[in-house]
Amino acid sequence: MNQTRRFTPLEQDAFQALKQSASLKGLLRPFKGKGELEDWANDCFDLRDDLVLMAQRRLLPQSRRRPFDLLPIELAQQSTGAGTTFLRWRNTDRSAMGVALWEALIASPRTPASLIGDLLAMEEQRIVLNMQISLLHSMARQAQTCAGKIASAHAACEGLGPERDTTKPASGEDSR
Repeated sequence: MNQTRRFTPLEQDAFQALKQSASLKGLLRPFKGKGELEDWANDCFDLRDDLVLMAQRRLLPQSRRRPFDLLPIELAQQSTGAGTTFLRWRNTDRSAMGVALWEALIASPRTPASLIGDLLAMEEQRIVLNMQISLLHSMARQAQTCAGKIASAHAACEGLGPERDTTKPASGEDSR
């Protein structure tokens, strides 16, 4: 049974177009100070924002075209107080939000069987993108926190005097 697809999930090429500097390779390395952590945090935030933009440009327009615009729910973006954006299902009148709306739509006999595969693909894409956005946001926040702790550690060591400065060899010690 060949079913016509109305929704096209993102493929690898969409992700390759994004900046990859915040990959896990960037995480698993010896960060040398506060500045490198802040740079990596900014890379994570940038990549998170690029994912949100990709969803806005490539997924949401598809979900708003016919026949999906005839459904009682829609895929929408929701900004959070933490400063990021996620994809959510909501009623078209904005009275309710959440995956339970999608589940009810799938279970409804009024939903055309020909749309179930597309709706499943949309939900899978929403789940994965939200996970990726959340991970990038969390990693960036952790990197910022770590950079702040390193700055605090350096501040605690400032003004200790040359006899307690551990960043330089003490007089009489081999500097090699």
